Amino acid sequence: MPKLFIPGPTNVADEVLEAQTKAVIGHRSQALADLMGRIQPMLKQVFQTENRIFITASSGSGLQEGALRNCVAERLLICVCGAFGERWHAVALSNAIPVDRLDATWGEPNTAEQVVAALQRKNYDALAIVHNETSTGVENPLADIASRARQVNPDLMILVDAVSSAAGVDIPVDEWDLDVLLTSSQKCFALPPGLAFAAVSERALQRAENIPYRGWYFDFLLYKRYLERNMTPATPAVTLLYALETQLGRILEEGIRARFERHRELAQLAQSWAQDRFALFAAEGYRSKTVTTVRNTRGIDFNQLSSFLQKSDMVLANGYGKLKGETFRIGHMGETTSADLQSLLGQIDAFLALRE
Repeated sequence: MPKLFIPGPTNVADEVLEAQTKAVIGHRSQALADLMGRIQPMLKQVFQTENRIFITASSGSGLQEGALRNCVAERLLICVCGAFGERWHAVALSNAIPVDRLDATWGEPNTAEQVVAALQRKNYDALAIVHNETSTGVENPLADIASRARQVNPDLMILVDAVSSAAGVDIPVDEWDLDVLLTSSQKCFALPPGLAFAAVSERALQRAENIPYRGWYFDFLLYKRYLERNMTPATPAVTLLYALETQLGRILEEGIRARFERHRELAQLAQSWAQDRFALFAAEGYRSKTVTTVRNTRGIDFNQLSSFLQKSDMVLANGYGKLKGETFRIGHMGETTSADLQSLLGQIDAFLALRE
């Protein structure tokens, strides 16, 4: 089985894969309600919130759209510092949502100072930000941005894409007073693709009540009504819910703090190695704890590197979008261990040695 060192999907434990082989149950059965009832409190622990967690059969991009359609009544300010901020901006435009971009140079973060200045220049009722920009390896200073933005506008909706950081990085949703924090199953949760989760505040639900055209599939008020009965509006991905229950148990057994620390240590290992052999794309002080974007300062052929690693059943990620070839990315999230990562880095060193 190939070992994935890409920013998702990530490797899934055999125990979690096996959980999907349980018998399918009716999506309106008591057994399904009981399963959802067991999952909800565990998800709340991981998200560090007392708010409800919506579960959708979709990718995180679906909840990007849902967050905007439910929470933007007037005008959105979206922080863009990479490809996935650009995607969220495209989602806003495709839904005819009035939006302005706050751009940072790729490799640099969006900062609280920039956000505050923008909020003071124009009236916005929602702010969207990608916490961990998978294309550039930048982790935005979310706590500082959220705190200072809330000082400018206490009623501001703060919407966060944590697709490649939730369950791997410490994001205390309630402490930071976030309105929507969304993520996907196939990154730090180390689950198969196909589920997305969103922690949603009471303030966000109150906003949704005043928005007439929220869509249907991602209507937060509809999800709220069904979740009160431990159900979902449409047919859930039942076998993935079995996998989710099993994996949440494994995450909590590891300990959420221990999991955060493991991801931090993996990032230190990858970034120290990259600085010695190449250079890092993300600015110092704002580097991701789940994916390292390496500047290809040696001009290596990524396809040759990839073919070399495949002989050892290892998979690495090229640069994303316009950074393809200029960078490559090392994913170190989910179930990745220090031994796994050291093995990968050793194989890349072996490839480099062949070129000398």
